[in-house]
Amino acid sequence: MAEFYHKKKRICQMCAGKSVDYKDVMIINKYINEKGKILPRRMTGACAEHQRHIAKQIKYARHMALIPFVR
Repeated sequence: MAEFYHKKKRICQMCAGKSVDYKDVMIINKYINEKGKILPRRMTGACAEHQRHIAKQIKYARHMALIPFVR
């Protein structure tokens, strides 16, 4: 008989209380890959609402020249 296991449900870090601001480059770098692209939700673990917020903050940081558009 096959045994099934349940994956532990991943919770959004921002729902848990952490925040992402465009001025905090160290945190923003966790959400972009080595080429400078925004990581998808399945990799960041963020909910849809907060993934849109992360993307907007990354775009603000790029516009303010805090992070490069491409690496």
